[in-house]
Amino acid sequence: MIFNHPYNQKMDKDRQIIHMDQDAFFVSVEIRKNPKLSGKPVIIGGGGDRGVVASCSYEARQYGIHAAMPGRTAKLLCPQAIFLKGDMEEYSKASHDITEIIADKVPLFEKASIDEHYIDMTGMDRFFGCMKFASELRQTVMKEMQLPISFGLSINKTVAKIATNESKPDGERQVTFPELRPFLDPLAIHKIPGIGHATYKKLSEMGVRNILTLTQIPQQLMFKILGQHGLSLWQKANGIDLSPVVPYRERKSIGTQATFESDTMDMAKLKAIITGMVSGLTFQLRNQKKLTACITVTVRYTNFETVTQQERIPYTSLDSFLISKAHNLFDKVYSKRMLLRLVGVKLSHLVSGYEQIGLYNIAEEEYSLCQAMDKVRNSYGAEAVVKACIVTQPPRDEKGKVIKYNPRKKKILLENIEEAEKDPEVRKRSKIRSFMSEKGTTGNKSYE
Repeated sequence: MIFNHPYNQKMDKDRQIIHMDQDAFFVSVEIRKNPKLSGKPVIIGGGGDRGVVASCSYEARQYGIHAAMPGRTAKLLCPQAIFLKGDMEEYSKASHDITEIIADKVPLFEKASIDEHYIDMTGMDRFFGCMKFASELRQTVMKEMQLPISFGLSINKTVAKIATNESKPDGERQVTFPELRPFLDPLAIHKIPGIGHATYKKLSEMGVRNILTLTQIPQQLMFKILGQHGLSLWQKANGIDLSPVVPYRERKSIGTQATFESDTMDMAKLKAIITGMVSGLTFQLRNQKKLTACITVTVRYTNFETVTQQERIPYTSLDSFLISKAHNLFDKVYSKRMLLRLVGVKLSHLVSGYEQIGLYNIAEEEYSLCQAMDKVRNSYGAEAVVKACIVTQPPRDEKGKVIKYNPRKKKILLENIEEAEKDPEVRKRSKIRSFMSEKGTTGNKSYE
């Protein structure tokens, strides 16, 4: 019963899907800037004792170097490699320019990441050959951007992506339906998108090392071994991918805002709230495997005048970088020094992707900390771990000592907490202190 689902549906033989992917994108941008780097082992990121490789040239890959490898290991493998700090802002601009070229030429495309696009040309082959069109589009990108790009053309996204990877660097390949099995069967299973190290190791231990062998495993066994992910891999190995090309919309965004019960101009509290907002949004980004390229800060004054300020930024999902940008934008937009009734933050121009470690002068420890915090939040709730600056200061007694919370002595504690304020709505303490003490709302989230 489990197997009467799309995995058993027939593939659409008439689809025409193009996958375009930049070749060693970050390195190519650096070579465009400094042609003397051409033909040399170049590594982006990886500097310092704890740096991590963000990207590397094909010459560096011949030494076994790959993205996410510790810089120290890369130096041991290739001592003569040229390490560059990288410029994410420049890479983001190049990505935007390439997207604009593609958007101007095709009817339907999806921006899958900072350096790759899917294009649906189904039905267009009756007007002109899709392979000819894709080849001309590739030449246009290379001519206008001076950057190498490869593409694959096939009946679905998975096979097109594999075709692209097999044609790299600086190549193009078409895999028609009759060529599907001869093309896929001899390839190693790690060529299938979605097979990570752990899955590859498990399948290899079973003796499954090429795609042909994987296709011969019963679906029931794949489900028993790897669950739904196993069925997905079986489908891809058989050249079946029903996923559509999702139309790209530059303005996709996530945001949050807080309206205060009492208008305020307490700068420390306002910036703390903004910090909390950005932290929550970046947590969502990383969970959705997204990056943002634009941040917007909104304020509403006590007279209901609303002002916004936005800035285009390099693709990122990093807390510290975005918090700093949000604070800078808030300083610019909050110019009248009037009481505020609302503040908000929005992250837009979202694309799929992962943070490139080493391109923002951040240590590996900081990125590891973000991952560890996300893991705790996913297990115990979004507010299980928060930045200290957005946590309410604990109450203190007359001698300045922190008053420890004891639910059995709640009435006594309420009488001791700053009687001068005479606040009848002193909030309940939870195991995790909530955000600001001044009430406000952020969608369904309340700041207390």
